[in-house]
Amino acid sequence: MIKPELNPGERLDDLMRSGRMIIQDKNEFCFSMDAVLISHFPNFKRKFKVLDLGTGTGVIPLLIADEVAKISAIELNSHMAKIARRNVELNGLTEKISVIAGDYREISKIFRSESFDMVIANPPYIPVKAGEENKLAGVARARHEFTATLEDVVKAARFALKFHGSFCMIHTAARLGEIFDSLHRNQFEVKRLRPILPKAEKNANLIMIDAIVGGNPGNLKFLPPLVVHEPDGSYTKEIREIYGLD
Repeated sequence: MIKPELNPGERLDDLMRSGRMIIQDKNEFCFSMDAVLISHFPNFKRKFKVLDLGTGTGVIPLLIADEVAKISAIELNSHMAKIARRNVELNGLTEKISVIAGDYREISKIFRSESFDMVIANPPYIPVKAGEENKLAGVARARHEFTATLEDVVKAARFALKFHGSFCMIHTAARLGEIFDSLHRNQFEVKRLRPILPKAEKNANLIMIDAIVGGNPGNLKFLPPLVVHEPDGSYTKEIREIYGLD
């Protein structure tokens, strides 16, 4: 791979997956562990056509490209979408991954309904409280629901998915009740759920969910917790394996 030209504020990171690299802008929101974890959660099939809602710089498509047939990625921030396109080109994946600069709250203007087998999302987690609009900036702002709410994400996923299609999302565990309510109102049935714990003795702070459009009620698989850190603060064996460190 030829090292790309980087603009001021950009860096090049190793994804530890199939030799892939990713350009990120240090002045924008850089991907976190959440994106890596949700990339390893779905039950992929080679023939799948996948949609990534809110792709950022394209990390999820880059991580799952070996697992599926085609990936479409949508990003509201036009600057981030441009970087995502550069990352697709950098890794030689232009025939498999397409990046669209757009707003998935208006998804019907961008894609045909029920045209994807799977949707993946790592959305903003935190509702915006009254008076917070002008107090948050940078990474903190990116983690709040300024541009899309939980309901927006679920509705976009439902529009995009075929009947019996799969919606995989990572979100904060504290909003599990809201998540189930929104999914049910939009014809989803949760089939797999995995909590994420910062340490074994801690409560779950995140959850990963796999919900099926038109799925029959019941048969929910509550998977063993994914523990991130050992007592000494180092990564657990599973996290190291996910990151390709073992």
